[in-house]
Amino acid sequence: MTDVINAGDTISVDYTGKLENGKVFDSSEGKAPLTFTVGSGMLIRGFDSAVIGMKKGESKTVNIPPEEGYGVRNEDAFVELARQHIPEDIPLALGMMLQLQDPEGRPVPATVAEIGEESVKMDLNHFLAGETLTFDITIRETGLEPPQAHGCGCGSHSHDCGPDKHDCGSDSKGSCGCGC
Repeated sequence: MTDVINAGDTISVDYTGKLENGKVFDSSEGKAPLTFTVGSGMLIRGFDSAVIGMKKGESKTVNIPPEEGYGVRNEDAFVELARQHIPEDIPLALGMMLQLQDPEGRPVPATVAEIGEESVKMDLNHFLAGETLTFDITIRETGLEPPQAHGCGCGSHSHDCGPDKHDCGSDSKGSCGCGC
């Protein structure tokens, strides 16, 4: 038996995720470690790949390109919404994160890109799309029981997806739209 991490292993990690400019966008600091099953699609592909071959107690820093993270930006991923479809109690601001719903009722995270008199242009790209991400990762535990499935897969442990989080069509206030 080996203590090297492989796909299918359930582990817990401490991590800090940073943008290229050094700004921290997510961290487990001050929280419980992130527990996940390697290679199950719970996290972004680059993070999953980074822990394979590591051992309990080991730390490393990894750079993840957009293709292994949240994808490249799709400049066609915008939608215009009539202002009447946005609740009046939401004080719209550029860069604000909202949660919309697709025709099947699934949550779709969106960012306010333009505010007009009659409509609001929403960016449907993940807020980290197109970004090269740097993660500092420390393996805390290995050989754990798989976490309860909850359909997340967004890769964000804290779900703190921006400074202004509001919900537009769901009961999960403050969610990044991943369904957790």
